[in-house]
Amino acid sequence: MAFELYYWDGIQGRGEFIRLALEETGSNYVDVTREPDRGTEEMMQIINSSSEAHIPFAPPFLRDGDQLVSHVANILFYLGPRLGLAPLDEASRWFANGLQLTITDFVAEVHDTHHPIATSKYYEDQKDEAKARSFEFVRNRLPKFLDYFERVLTQNSAQGGHLVGNGLTYVDLSMFQMIEGLLYAFPKAMTGHESRYPGLARLHRLVKNRPAIAAYLASPRRLAFNESGIFRRYPELDIDR
Repeated sequence: MAFELYYWDGIQGRGEFIRLALEETGSNYVDVTREPDRGTEEMMQIINSSSEAHIPFAPPFLRDGDQLVSHVANILFYLGPRLGLAPLDEASRWFANGLQLTITDFVAEVHDTHHPIATSKYYEDQKDEAKARSFEFVRNRLPKFLDYFERVLTQNSAQGGHLVGNGLTYVDLSMFQMIEGLLYAFPKAMTGHESRYPGLARLHRLVKNRPAIAAYLASPRRLAFNESGIFRRYPELDIDR
């Protein structure tokens, strides 16, 4: 049976971290809300179910037969061993999960640069607060996260330039998506990132050039970044480091 991925149509968002793992491994999956005969209504029926015991709080979530798994890091922790994208030893699998959870925190801070007050308000209703939050993000939080992941790469360099273990894992794919999103949303702040973070830049290129990922990026399945997703390009929020 095909994996069923449930996420909002029209944006990459958090669902993209799951798509990259499925695309890299050539997995059979259905992007449910993009199916004309299924759509968002089917996703909301599960979320609002009054009978499903394991209801998710929000998308993305994944159905694998009778198993329903929610939250990006949890889904990837579930998929990783099944798709060959997780380390073989238990200690490394837990470390990979910790890295993915740190990426989850990173994603949340990116989101809050344009919605620092409330997700129920439009960006235009909180522009002043967004500008202040983005200044703090670019000057302090962005380098803190990137410095950490660069250090993890450096200290694992003997294993072939991956974040954990000696082969490609879902964490490498997720870091690729983070760099892609940051280059879109904060091109000025990311200027010169290749020299500041050479390990992350190499990893980004490695993932981008993998045959399955390159084919996916060139396909209509890969939606473009836009100002409805997590990574949004608002020039007034992008400042020099």
